[in-house]
Amino acid sequence: MTTLTLPPGLGGERVTALGERARLCGLYDTLGAPVYDDLAAADGFEIGDIVSAVRTGAEGPVLDLAAGAGRFTLPLLATGREVTALDLSADMLDLLRARLAKAPRPMRERCTVVQGDMAAFDLRRAYGHIVLGTTSLSLLDEAGRAGLYRSVAAHLAPGGRFLVSVMERADDDAPTEAHSRVRGASGTAYDLYEYWPAGAAVRHVTIAPVETGESEAPGATGKAAAGPVTVCVDEVGTMSIAAIEAELAEAGLTIAGRRPLTGMGDRHRVTLLKAVSAR
Repeated sequence: MTTLTLPPGLGGERVTALGERARLCGLYDTLGAPVYDDLAAADGFEIGDIVSAVRTGAEGPVLDLAAGAGRFTLPLLATGREVTALDLSADMLDLLRARLAKAPRPMRERCTVVQGDMAAFDLRRAYGHIVLGTTSLSLLDEAGRAGLYRSVAAHLAPGGRFLVSVMERADDDAPTEAHSRVRGASGTAYDLYEYWPAGAAVRHVTIAPVETGESEAPGATGKAAAGPVTVCVDEVGTMSIAAIEAELAEAGLTIAGRRPLTGMGDRHRVTLLKAVSAR
């Protein structure tokens, strides 16, 4: 079990201010999964690009890695494709199954939900597309990524493509810390803190609900300033696009296309890589 520690910077100050009221959790465990899902459901970033790439690419089923609660899974199912949704977190997959239960029957019947490790999986079928969204790759260390690439290469159908988004720091001169006010699909407002020094091996993310009495974005819903407060903390590995491309090449996967998903001046640079098997 991962030991949760006080995050650095503003996120740590928020936890300290909450004192005994703070309930620290990971982003993908029982307490954190609903928060992550709430924010992901309100964020349409890169969904259109992924769906468009699948629509215009190879035929056949789609494998959605680190599928979570279905941020990509449901839009991919809406294209008419068969989709296998794989995730290691049982809590996230419970949220996905709940969403599928409310979806039209034809969509449900085209979806296979699998609890498994994206660093080592054997599904015994080939896919026209294998999808891995932004930041998910950074959940793995070097050995885990090598296992992921091997598994991906083994599951790509002839002409199939691996669609993977990679995020890196856009500017070494950017501030080490950033704080933003975001709102989930439920209307709940959250403070999002990021601590990411230039050149650091990890970036720290802290998410805490806005409480009553704090300044909120218009229309946002705050939490009552009493009782326990769930605070999600995570350490996310950092990497460069160049390093990932080199790892993919080592695994026998050739870059067939690159699409920037962020603009100039953004704190993060996100690129959608399209890789095919070189063998």
